[in-house]
Amino acid sequence: MRDRPLSVLWLQSGGCGGCTMSLLCAESPDLLTVLEAANIRLLWHPSLSEETGAEAVALFDRILSGAEPLDVLCVEGSLLRGPNGTGRFHVLAGTGRPTIDWVRALAAMAGHVVAVGTCAAYGGITAAGENITDACGLQYDGARRGGALGGEFRTRSGLPVINVAGCPTHPNWVTETLMLLAEDTLASGDLDVYQRPRFYADHLVHHGCPRNEYYEYKASAEKPSDLGCLMEHMGCLGTQAHADCNTRLWNGEGSCTRGGYACINCTAPGFEEPGHPFQQTPKFAGIPIGLPTDMPKAWFVALASLAKAATPERVRRNAAADRIVVPPTVRNTNKS
Repeated sequence: MRDRPLSVLWLQSGGCGGCTMSLLCAESPDLLTVLEAANIRLLWHPSLSEETGAEAVALFDRILSGAEPLDVLCVEGSLLRGPNGTGRFHVLAGTGRPTIDWVRALAAMAGHVVAVGTCAAYGGITAAGENITDACGLQYDGARRGGALGGEFRTRSGLPVINVAGCPTHPNWVTETLMLLAEDTLASGDLDVYQRPRFYADHLVHHGCPRNEYYEYKASAEKPSDLGCLMEHMGCLGTQAHADCNTRLWNGEGSCTRGGYACINCTAPGFEEPGHPFQQTPKFAGIPIGLPTDMPKAWFVALASLAKAATPERVRRNAAADRIVVPPTVRNTNKS
């Protein structure tokens, strides 16, 4: 058993703060209840802590001197290396020192480093476009290993950066990761090829999607607000995106596809630059380029042809409507 609380320091770098906003929406239980129950001590968070300015910097100095143990360094937002590798596009207020330098120094003292959100993991939205700030993730630059800490970086625990990717992250992905670290039960085998915790990354957004009947028959939405499957025309990547969004609902009720929005695969490196509008499906010879994970193209074409031919009228009509226009047939299932 741990003889003291798991100490966590949270820094925010180049991003919108959306992962913190998501974390504050944790429920059943709420964030503070989770921290107390899991014996986790939040040393400092820029939005949640009373200490500011010199008090926060003094804490950082105590950590760097070894006087204050640091079990987990959480970083939210991408790391800004510009201009010209100086990091001075983002200087920690009142210190004159680039935030990326603080992160590197504190990471060297941490038992674990957690990238909270896709920006911190891979660069994310902050690295999109021309990326004039030279934004990157902690241990990845897009899908390439490297980033602010370098591809070979390991914490005192021997683990690489733990990438709790998402834009934003589900609050439970963060709290469950911290709870696993508090129990010392997260090992290298519990991370996938992009260093995401497998407890959520071994799932697909497609799993549990309420539009799955439409997917099975390839009955597709043709415009926003339609009830049909969003993959064929509306850019949905739920059959390829690694996350459990439709089985671990947001605030107990929602997900992107349940709200009528195509999944844009926000847990993946490079999602911010798909090469086409997010809500359009690129095609070649009429076939979507982004096919479901693990499905050969020939199988998909054959399955789609058969499914479309067998589509019930109810499913076909409802797919291109914004509400149920043909209800399921009521049958007597009592055979007695």
